[in-house]
Amino acid sequence: MRRFFAIVRATALEVLSEPLALLVTMSSMALAALTPALHYHQFGDPSRMARDAGLSALLVGGLAYAVFCTVRTFRREVESGTMQMALSHSVSRRMFFFAKLCGSYAAYLVFATTLASVSLVVVNGAEIGGAIMRHGGDIRPIWGVSFALAVSAAVAPPVLAAALNRFAGFRFTVTANLLMAALSVAGVAYRFDARLAARFLPVAAMLLLPAAVFAAASAAFAARWRANAALSAAGLLFAAALPLMGNYCLPDVLYKGGALPPWHFALALAATAPLVAAFAVMGAETLERRDVEGGL
Repeated sequence: MRRFFAIVRATALEVLSEPLALLVTMSSMALAALTPALHYHQFGDPSRMARDAGLSALLVGGLAYAVFCTVRTFRREVESGTMQMALSHSVSRRMFFFAKLCGSYAAYLVFATTLASVSLVVVNGAEIGGAIMRHGGDIRPIWGVSFALAVSAAVAPPVLAAALNRFAGFRFTVTANLLMAALSVAGVAYRFDARLAARFLPVAAMLLLPAAVFAAASAAFAARWRANAALSAAGLLFAAALPLMGNYCLPDVLYKGGALPPWHFALALAATAPLVAAFAVMGAETLERRDVEGGL
């Protein structure tokens, strides 16, 4: 198990060191923070646009993050020869596959934590702005302090990471990703609304499930094909899964104080787990039978 967790940790750090991971995270944070700040229509619910933008950014950005980063980390191991080195140290191919998959998903969870936290900050800011408007104040799509916290969580970490890289030798991309997660989570503490968090976070957690399916599928595709073919297969899977996405992206259940039924997540998990297991087993068995030295 020590070797397993060593591979998981190394894979997570490898994904977090990807410039693509940082770019997807910053773009998704910008979508979650800026979109609700640029409108003045409340639609009967002051935080509706903030919820829609945040959950959409988590869904779309999360799937892109899970697919591209998983394929890149698997193919890099194969094409650089690192996999052969790992397999020569009493690591089975199945263990290697599952450890790489878990490491990729662990990195995705850093992304999801960042986006969910930023989205919660913005949604809370929209609720504060709506309360001000109801009491006769100026129209405020988002409370200014909440908006500043969300934006600074995206802007400040790259600056701090650059300084740490220059003066202390920290790895820039990994540091920036982790700082964005830390500042996003810290921002939730400002005027924390426990009821709002209890309603919003279960809906955000629903989006972890399709990402798990696509991460497992992308790993299986990368074990069989080269990067372009694996990404194309993931794209076809996404097109086939589009009709089902509405079962996981559920901002409408929060309309006017609503909440996700407690049994909904359990049913969604029960529907998703067999797919994750099937793709994971398929990928592990593919890697077990393929010629690693031949470059797959």
